[in-house]
Amino acid sequence: MKTLEYVPVPAFEDNYIWLVSDGRDAVVVDPGDAGPVEAYLAKRGWRLTAILLTHHHHDHVGGVEELLAGRSDDGGIPVYGPAGERIDHLSARLKEGDRVRIESPALEVSVIDVPGHTAGHIAYFQAADSGGTPHLFCGDTLFASGCGRLFEGTAQQMLASLDALAALPDTTQVHCAHEYTLSNIRFARACEPANGALAQWQEDAQALREAGKPTLPTTIGHEKAVNPFLRVGDAAIQSTLAAHFNHPVSDRLDAFRLMRGWKDKFR
Repeated sequence: MKTLEYVPVPAFEDNYIWLVSDGRDAVVVDPGDAGPVEAYLAKRGWRLTAILLTHHHHDHVGGVEELLAGRSDDGGIPVYGPAGERIDHLSARLKEGDRVRIESPALEVSVIDVPGHTAGHIAYFQAADSGGTPHLFCGDTLFASGCGRLFEGTAQQMLASLDALAALPDTTQVHCAHEYTLSNIRFARACEPANGALAQWQEDAQALREAGKPTLPTTIGHEKAVNPFLRVGDAAIQSTLAAHFNHPVSDRLDAFRLMRGWKDKFR
């Protein structure tokens, strides 16, 4: 098995479009804009062979038509996406438990249903690369120290989705779709000011951004230590929420609802 490279290509103000390549061929995940993808492919001399989509928002699918049009002479390339969402140009509509096998680059991923941000959102999980490391492409469900807004799904759905992702191996590399990390950390510290790992992560993330580097990928293990949305059962966090809202916290779902509402208005 060839060693794969996982590259975050910046797009728009804070998006990352992920490319996975064996040094010759490449798969793109959530290409909201074709321009940066085409530029990076040309720079590296890579050939695009497949497109993976997690959900229907324009900043994740907006570049698909242009990418396909530029390769119509090759007979086109497959486009994989969620079965439960209206997205143009899909070759295969996927749901929980489906598997995608791409010949070149050699990539096999399983599909996880993660509704919440959108009603039909999916994630792609690669159980192991050539070195044994797992990889997750989670769109806008899980972010570094945060999670996606609830545009179409419910709090109960999103919490279940995050629980499913948290159950993946701690070593899983998490390839999020946005550079929201510093603002997410500020909110996380408001939720859990005594978390020493979170304080250190704030310093490390700030240094990465000042050096012009992405804060991603993160890992599932790291997120379980610093992401308040994966820590809604923690007593200290629930105490903070109860004090902030002057409202007793009854369970994890209640904590998640309060936290997500607070984050939506947090500045």
